Amino acid sequence: MNNRNLLEETHPLTWRFRKDRKTVWIKEYIKKNGYNALKKSLFEMNSNKIIKKISKSGLKGRGGAGFPTGLKWSLMPKSELMNKKYLICNADEMEPGTYKDRWMIENCPHQLIEGIIISSFALNVSCGYIFLRGEYIKPEKILIKAIKEAYKNNFLGKNILNTSFSFNLYLHTGAGRYICGEETALINSLEGKRANPRLKPPFPANLGLWGYPTCVNNVETLSNIPSIILNSIEWYKNLSKNEDSGTKLMGFSGSVKNPGVWELPFGITAREILEDYAHGVKNNLKLKAWLPGGAGTDFLLEKHLDVQMGFLSIQNIGSRLGTGLSFAIDNSVNIVKLVLNLEKFFSRESCGLCTPCREGLPWVVKILKSIKNNKGHIGDIELLQDLCFQMSPGKTFCAHAPGAVSPLKSAMKYFNKEFQQGITEKKNNYLKKISGI
Repeated sequence: MNNRNLLEETHPLTWRFRKDRKTVWIKEYIKKNGYNALKKSLFEMNSNKIIKKISKSGLKGRGGAGFPTGLKWSLMPKSELMNKKYLICNADEMEPGTYKDRWMIENCPHQLIEGIIISSFALNVSCGYIFLRGEYIKPEKILIKAIKEAYKNNFLGKNILNTSFSFNLYLHTGAGRYICGEETALINSLEGKRANPRLKPPFPANLGLWGYPTCVNNVETLSNIPSIILNSIEWYKNLSKNEDSGTKLMGFSGSVKNPGVWELPFGITAREILEDYAHGVKNNLKLKAWLPGGAGTDFLLEKHLDVQMGFLSIQNIGSRLGTGLSFAIDNSVNIVKLVLNLEKFFSRESCGLCTPCREGLPWVVKILKSIKNNKGHIGDIELLQDLCFQMSPGKTFCAHAPGAVSPLKSAMKYFNKEFQQGITEKKNNYLKKISGI
């Protein structure tokens, strides 16, 4: 088996990538089995068969939540009489420390486009959008060209490949709001409204873009579709080392010698990624903590590095896999300063719709600033803990605030002494203050 075939078997997402990092355009993509999955879908399969295969494959959403893709698709109305349904690709990648979707788009945009077309055929959708982060200038140019190529070759447009299926794809660039990563806020923004999340239920599958059924999937999720269609379910499941199916784009940034993103099997340990791929912590420093899947996940310690990277395994040790892009923090970093920087971002990006998030996050920032400047007050840590509780899941309109306080909550758990060091108010002064003396 040559290197190309081996990579095709083990790296379905990235085997087509060029070593010189140049974009794989349509001619090269077709030579590398590109759009064969679309042909198989159109001529050998139907909607039910595709949805059933995606469900059995065990593919889960790669945007962070890990929701089963086939189940999400099954929530969409199946009637072909409903002539207005939409599919949206969420490419609004703004999670700090995450850059995997950009990497996919810049290297192989047609894999994403093919995944979108197949998904739309399965869901009887005739119109789709790619909602791209506004700051992604290079990916925008690449997608514009790739979409034009797909239209020119009759993979998009009317009567695709001389079948009765027609599908139009549009690129929409956002205005730079992190909250648009939440699917209903994204839909509001696409409609030209303020990017606030919507109350659920109803869910987008029933009432989405312009009031019509809508499916929202992530870039990496949709890029998995062609390889699943072309190959067996058993092959896809066996790529993984744990209960999750397939491969995942994972990596390390921060205090590492070789920051990057790689396509790796689920079940690989964080230590393997850190040492074998990221080449360890830089400058001969020691690992102090790490965030397993972006800024909105809980801190973990060096002792957690041997955990398998998977949705359930990371959850079982008190964090989330999230985007799968980990961030390493070395022992020279002050945790309070780091968390303050994260909370400033989340506070700024709050849509302001619900009170706990709108008022709570700026309050968190204010307290952390005092502690960082060694001007903290007795009771500040307890107040921060209470604020984390008030912004926990189920107490806010969407998941923004719970994600925002995840690093704070875990930092106070593991590095309480660093927070205590910023409390300089004397106990006697505190007692006088609260007693009104």
